Amino acid sequence: MFVYSLPLFFSQVGLATPLELLIIAMALFGVLFISAVDSDEITKTQTRISYLFAAWTGQARLTWVFWPFFIILNASLYTADTLVKTGLLTVSSWDDVHIMLLLPIVWWITAIWRCSANTQFKAYMAGARLVTFAILFEYALKLLLRIDYPRLFFGCEELLLDYGSCF
Repeated sequence: MFVYSLPLFFSQVGLATPLELLIIAMALFGVLFISAVDSDEITKTQTRISYLFAAWTGQARLTWVFWPFFIILNASLYTADTLVKTGLLTVSSWDDVHIMLLLPIVWWITAIWRCSANTQFKAYMAGARLVTFAILFEYALKLLLRIDYPRLFFGCEELLLDYGSCF
């Protein structure tokens, strides 16, 4: 996350500084930490159901819900952004990748919020929930770059077939 989009946001768009975003992130983490459930309130349910359904209903451990999808999502976003930066992926194909990842992201955010009580530490719960806000911010930032600043992110001079997407 934020490998290509955040540097462009700070250097070219300039809507916020790194310090401002850091303060917002720390304040949001503080709010999420204060509102976290204590570890003695964790409900332990051990049923034999599928992984996806257990994560959706909030019966899986937070680490088993958070890390696999976090790694796959970041690898997918990094690959798509790198292919666009090198000119091997068109703008509309980049849009397709992000639209295809949207439904799994909704599932993942819901699973994180439901399973976040299934951890021992309040900081893990707050951190996982903060990352869900970060992925929503990443998508909003990429949408801003796609709509308002496409020439900063995409190699519009190199794209002959998809040049209309740069306007």
